[in-house]
Amino acid sequence: MPNSINYSKICQDLLKNLNPRTKEVVSRRFGLETEQKETLEAIGQDHNITRERTRQIEEDGFSQIRKKIDQHQEAFKYLANYLKSFGGLKKEDVLLSQLGRNKFEPHIFFLLTLNDQFYHFGETDEFYPFWTIDQKTQNSAKEIINFLTQKLAQKKEPVSLRQIYKISQERKILAPRVLSSFVEISKKIERGIDDYYGLRDWPEVNPKGLKDKAFLALKKEGKPLHFQAVARHIDELKFFQEPDRERKTLFQTVHNELIKDPRFVLVGRGIYALKEWGYEPGYVKDIIWKLLKEKGRPLDRENIIREVSKQRLVKKSTILLNLQNKKHFLRNSKGYYFIRRA
Repeated sequence: MPNSINYSKICQDLLKNLNPRTKEVVSRRFGLETEQKETLEAIGQDHNITRERTRQIEEDGFSQIRKKIDQHQEAFKYLANYLKSFGGLKKEDVLLSQLGRNKFEPHIFFLLTLNDQFYHFGETDEFYPFWTIDQKTQNSAKEIINFLTQKLAQKKEPVSLRQIYKISQERKILAPRVLSSFVEISKKIERGIDDYYGLRDWPEVNPKGLKDKAFLALKKEGKPLHFQAVARHIDELKFFQEPDRERKTLFQTVHNELIKDPRFVLVGRGIYALKEWGYEPGYVKDIIWKLLKEKGRPLDRENIIREVSKQRLVKKSTILLNLQNKKHFLRNSKGYYFIRRA
């Protein structure tokens, strides 16, 4: 059905009996020929008339066009059913993209504006622009989004849309298709990498700069990585906010960010891990010192090597070399190491 509707032809038919100036004003306002919407002021200047006079011409054109919309009820019925299938609302850019197929977006917007059965809600702090067939839907959307926002805040990590649906079933809210439509209009909940959803201010969902992307790359891999590998993994991540990103991430730029951010710990030569994984910052000697202090007793060499190796990806010889630093560590008669006291 949607592929059989020529929205451009419908618009041409609706406008064909208008006088030339009225037809031009309406067409330019909605970008029906150029796909570029124009302001009342810009159109008025071309005709040497005021902005208000241009608006009057537009309204007069609408009055004439609306008398003919019954001739195209099939198209309007399809648009209404499309919205109904998503719970009565749809995010504007998604709606236009899905139905417009890169050639009918201005025409669909025009038809929705023309028919009083469709309601448009502009962008706010909470929602992206969307269309609906029921003005009360916005209140339902607010209630649902607030409920899901609270649940996500408790989880403290991104979840799949399937998991969001599972959460919503606590209140038997919506079918998956409808829930997806409600979530996509929200500015509180956004889609991040791998189609996982979370709160907008989470770096896992809406990374602010390279350091957050590095954090995501490491978290996704789940193991320490060399900074060059981190850069490559950043390029492999599919960020919803940057669908067409093609530029390569510079190794050294990533290294600089990893050094500065306390979320990352250097655990080997150029190798970084996340602090939240339990890695402690500092040099190898610092790790040994903390280990001995926490144990509260001397430890043998093998014990120290085993425990330090959990924190640092270094050679055994590197750990032994640090143990030989008599400014910090001493060895007793049994060969056990302890902290040298000042």
